[in-house]
Amino acid sequence: MGKAFLALMATAVIALFFSGCDDASVARSNLERAEQNFEVHRRVVFYNGITGEYILSIEGRLAIIVDSDGDLVVTVKTDSGKYLKHYLGLSDNVTYFSEALEANDVSTSGYRVVFKPSVIAPTIEMK
Repeated sequence: MGKAFLALMATAVIALFFSGCDDASVARSNLERAEQNFEVHRRVVFYNGITGEYILSIEGRLAIIVDSDGDLVVTVKTDSGKYLKHYLGLSDNVTYFSEALEANDVSTSGYRVVFKPSVIAPTIEMK
């Protein structure tokens, strides 16, 4: 019973691992990683659904996340290599959309791994 159960569990894990390995899933994962590393030129537009007006547009090398408060956090990498961070509140009548402004060359045959040793051993400031 124990060996059969372990074999069944191993088969289930392998099936789950390979079920998400289609080209679209791999490309999507690699694009998301490129976006979060400021490699994709994008535009994010905030739209008021009641008035039909654009509220704000941000364009450039953007990383976008939704924080724990439900606010959209847009981090922008400037041409000089500095960063700007914008917090934007979303509501029932304000929404946003983000679009890539240029095509990106990502692999569909393998996942991209980014290794940053500086994140593992961060700079420590003493005050």
